[in-house]
Amino acid sequence: MITVERLNKSYGTLQVLKGISLTIEKGEIVSVVGASGAGKTTLLQLLGTLDRPDSGRILYDSSDGEGKAATQVDVTRLDEKGVARFRNRHIGFVFQFHNLLPEFTAMENVCMPALIAGRSLEEATEEAMQLLKFLHVEGRAAHKPAQLSGGEQQRFAVARALINRPAVVLADEPSGNLDTRHAEELHDLFFQLRDQYRQTFVIVTHNTALAQKSDRQIMLQDGMIV
Repeated sequence: MITVERLNKSYGTLQVLKGISLTIEKGEIVSVVGASGAGKTTLLQLLGTLDRPDSGRILYDSSDGEGKAATQVDVTRLDEKGVARFRNRHIGFVFQFHNLLPEFTAMENVCMPALIAGRSLEEATEEAMQLLKFLHVEGRAAHKPAQLSGGEQQRFAVARALINRPAVVLADEPSGNLDTRHAEELHDLFFQLRDQYRQTFVIVTHNTALAQKSDRQIMLQDGMIV
């Protein structure tokens, strides 16, 4: 699903990632763990095409249409328009602080990536409602984010990440702002989603319970896998 080859990234004189190579299989739930400053979030940003490496390659197996064989795409070689289009179609993001836009309803927040991808409002709304029913928050769709609990906001953020049916979901400390009960519910939800939709999850986390439940842990230390 994802192949990373000799990835290096520096910010000024600080080298954050040092020759990272790894492979993530389709349908895996992989946790990236390590101390603060080890390079976890930087790796996730590079995987998500939110930043570019100084050197190395990131290869995704992807298909642009149903029934077509998967092809390998080196996202580090795409231009800005190409990488934005790839990100919108193939990658979903879940962040610690939800990042829901406060002036829009929860439903409108979920629909936005689909509308950006060129889907009709009717199609986006129908897809969003199916996801919200699966996540058990359909009754809160008309509310603004400020009217939702932290757990509800995170479920809407997950629905937004899934609206374009991405092959890969990247999550950065997704339960870091939740209490223990809601964190456990979110962790269980990731496994339900993997089983339902066969998506790949890469999760940066300090949560030991989530890391231990994952199919595999990748530990970073000083910018290298150990």
